[in-house]
Amino acid sequence: MKNKMLWLVAGCVLALAAGCSRAPVTKVTAPVPVLTAKAIVTNVPVLIDPPPVGHVLPILTVTIRPQIGGRISTVNFREGQEVKKGDLLFTIDPRPAQAALAHDKAQLENAQIQFDREQKLFDQKLVSQDEFDTSKSARDTLAAAVRADELNLEYCEIRAPIDGRTGSLQFHEGNVVKSPDDVLLTINQIHPIYAAFSVPEKYLPAIQQQMRRRTLTVTASFENLTGAQPSGELAFVDNSVDATTGTILLKAAFPNLDEKLWPGQFVQVSLQLDELINAVVVPSQAVQTGQNGQFLYVVTANPTNVVPTVDERPVTTGITYNGLTVVEKGVRDGETVVTDGQLRLVPGVVVSIKSK
Repeated sequence: MKNKMLWLVAGCVLALAAGCSRAPVTKVTAPVPVLTAKAIVTNVPVLIDPPPVGHVLPILTVTIRPQIGGRISTVNFREGQEVKKGDLLFTIDPRPAQAALAHDKAQLENAQIQFDREQKLFDQKLVSQDEFDTSKSARDTLAAAVRADELNLEYCEIRAPIDGRTGSLQFHEGNVVKSPDDVLLTINQIHPIYAAFSVPEKYLPAIQQQMRRRTLTVTASFENLTGAQPSGELAFVDNSVDATTGTILLKAAFPNLDEKLWPGQFVQVSLQLDELINAVVVPSQAVQTGQNGQFLYVVTANPTNVVPTVDERPVTTGITYNGLTVVEKGVRDGETVVTDGQLRLVPGVVVSIKSK
């Protein structure tokens, strides 16, 4: 009897346990942590993409050569110095030129006396036309020689023909130089300065159209740039397309007062063709690509318990600028989009917005 009672109790326990196992079990899912950002409305510049690489050129480059030979007596500048137009750079020993000028002046004075005498005799018909013309020619030849000597004396002082920065000095004080073969110095004008770059010919119609309406803005950047990017204006469009590369050469002029740009330097150039006004933009990392095209996740709040969930939105995107992508269709200004954590998301899932 006792054993039957034990079996009965055990059966009841098993039946109770079986009944409990058929009760529904609710599975609780933790919110997915995500980073978010707001869609905003802003003006977006339309740039040539990808940005072309250009190199910096001086506006003017002048090679200084002597116009008279001789010994350099003084050098009046330092290598790499800024000079102004008219500044004295070199002095070539003027004594040979001074001696030649004194000699020819003396010869000219004598020739003038001879000519004056021949003039009087010719007026009195005491000398022939040929004798008179010979005297006049001798006087004029020596007058031309004196003018050449005066010019050579001026050439003993070599002055800067432009504003610019001097380069490496090729001849030093005491060296004898020969005209016009020897190169003494090169001067580069660096403010303003050019950046030359090439763009595909497909951009030429847009560039020409915009240049008729306004001045096109160009910015330059380079490795280890500090501060604001140098800004300039498109100043030159070549008159032909390179048939080999299918590109056209452009030049932008930069004031370069802070001398951030240097001749020979390589720079990445941004040429603004147009500007999108009041465009909706989101961080580029928010835009995802799926089998049906581009989409992003928009965070929405449940109106009953304000638990944030996500909605998958197909979008039509435009250009990208500085890490922002223009959304032409699919998102409105002020909506919250997911920028990180998309791999764990599906429509309707609960999310928790975390700080960076």
